[in-house]
Amino acid sequence: MNTYETPKSNVSYCKEAELTIKKRNSDFEKRKIISSMDAAQYIKQFYHDDIEIYESFFVLILNRRNETIAFAKIAQGGVSMVLVDVKIIAKYILDTMCSSVIVAHNHPSGTLEASREDRALTEKIKNMCDLIDVRLLDHLILTPSGEYYSFGDKGEI
Repeated sequence: MNTYETPKSNVSYCKEAELTIKKRNSDFEKRKIISSMDAAQYIKQFYHDDIEIYESFFVLILNRRNETIAFAKIAQGGVSMVLVDVKIIAKYILDTMCSSVIVAHNHPSGTLEASREDRALTEKIKNMCDLIDVRLLDHLILTPSGEYYSFGDKGEI
């Protein structure tokens, strides 16, 4: 028999948990992103003194013209790592129906080296984006000094 039956369970679903797209008026500054430097400068505004304390991971959402339409803080970690759930990035991508994204996180230590884990996460995010026809334009690593590492500029995307 080639049918699939959902197993019976005691799980109940609430309507409030359904994903919906809501437009809100805000003072979010839209800006056209044309380079990794533009993206790094724009994303750095979401960090404050915490850029020197712990790692945080953001996603910048863009339309077809590479204009910013939204951003989200995906995760906040400790001083040397941040745990990122790719499903949360996918949720924001699908909610906004965007065309492309740039992801970024910081290294409080100031090192510009991408770790093995950073590279694996980039690949995982790229695979997810490819699956839903959204372009991953870049993954940036920001430092407190203002320097950054661009996976896109290094040909690693």
